[in-house]
Amino acid sequence: MLISSETKFRGRIVTGNVEVVELPNGERVTLDIIHHPGGAAVAALDGDRRVCLLRQYRHAVGGWIWELPAGKLEPGEPPLATAQREIVEEAGVRATHWEPLGAVISSPGVLTESVHLFLATGLVPATQQTEHGELLEVHWMGLAEACRRALDGEISDGKTCVGLLRAAGRLGM
Repeated sequence: MLISSETKFRGRIVTGNVEVVELPNGERVTLDIIHHPGGAAVAALDGDRRVCLLRQYRHAVGGWIWELPAGKLEPGEPPLATAQREIVEEAGVRATHWEPLGAVISSPGVLTESVHLFLATGLVPATQQTEHGELLEVHWMGLAEACRRALDGEISDGKTCVGLLRAAGRLGM
């Protein structure tokens, strides 16, 4: 239960608070909590079971990483709408069939972000519309190969690893 909260930082996307909470056992603790609106990520599979992966430059981790198309939830925007918007913007495709794959929580000790995962199939071309400041390459890789790379650690982004493995599980792989 939240006892008190003091905002220490308010940025464009996140807010950083110092929060005093009472745990279920009655103990009071002070926590640093970063509030994030959440996001959605898409395992978009074509007819050959190739998945769209982005090789994207991320300053926060010091270089290029592999990611599923994903983005931040806009105010009032349902997760599915975010996922549908992001595969057009980043991958240049639309999907005719969508299946939810649940959510993933990246760092529950300090971050409120929950990323909703989706499997998208029935892909058709669309006009890619990357945002200012996005530096990415679109790649299509066999889903089995992408899962192997996630399991081997070559793909290290948490939402991407979970999204790939859940998509493979949903397809009985």
